[in-house]
Amino acid sequence: MRIGIMGSGGLGGYFGARLALGGADVHFIARGKHLEAMRRDGLRIEGPEPLHVRDVKVTDRPADAGVMDVVMLGVKLWDTDQAIAQMRAMVGPETAVISFQNGVLKDQYLRAAFSERQIMGGVGYVATTIASPGVIRQTGPMQRLLFGEFDGSRSARGEALLAACQAGGINAELSSEIVREIWQKFVFLVGLSGTTTTMRRTIGPIRSHPQTRAFLMDVMREVIAVGRAHGVALPEDHIDAAMQRADTVSPEMTSSMHHDLERGNPLEVRWLAGGVVELGQAKGVPTPLNRAIADILALHANGANRG
Repeated sequence: MRIGIMGSGGLGGYFGARLALGGADVHFIARGKHLEAMRRDGLRIEGPEPLHVRDVKVTDRPADAGVMDVVMLGVKLWDTDQAIAQMRAMVGPETAVISFQNGVLKDQYLRAAFSERQIMGGVGYVATTIASPGVIRQTGPMQRLLFGEFDGSRSARGEALLAACQAGGINAELSSEIVREIWQKFVFLVGLSGTTTTMRRTIGPIRSHPQTRAFLMDVMREVIAVGRAHGVALPEDHIDAAMQRADTVSPEMTSSMHHDLERGNPLEVRWLAGGVVELGQAKGVPTPLNRAIADILALHANGANRG
């Protein structure tokens, strides 16, 4: 199975390495020092289950990789338009395109660029960061991929990707409810990213303090209300499930958006809290807390010193 990894950072690099370990024909798209290091030394994963893929197929020119069976999109959301333009060379009539990016707006962008039958839904869970060029550090044991057809069918291409993931030791699932899975992650991610980034703290103290805990819950309640208004079948007790997850993760857990703020990188707030506001306005659902988060972080959204 030919698999293109569009964006070889924490998520794409980790899962791409595991797919290559399992025998898939994986082609990484990378750039800069990360590309140079992968060409020279391969791709190394540090953490609970370290691995080293020495013979890496990597390029900064998607056209050189050719047409893929599956293209997995994992770039930061602010790079989506550029990534879609570049990855067209890897997408043929039978190629499945799956975004494992954050948020729910991501699939709207894919639908505008490709035919509906080419697109599958995806959700990725893994705590990783680029430790240095060519090296991905996994900071916790959880790793999971969910993907599926938007009509809920169990397709041959989904089964083939599932087999490739399992061969590489990925905790993968072919879901018949991928829209709900995407939104369930969105609820937690918006709460986690919004609170950790505005408060500049990890989840531990936020969930422990009564006032900030209530804020976290209310932020996620807004997301749930917006999802239901858009027809997503989120369970009635979903806030309880979301808070149970918040209470069981490591107290040192934070969000990639918090890391990006500290590093002076652009932020994904436009598509996270800002996405909740946008989708809420479309259905007349008030989202004052997510609006506040988006407004508080607006001056940081484009990265340090970029206004």
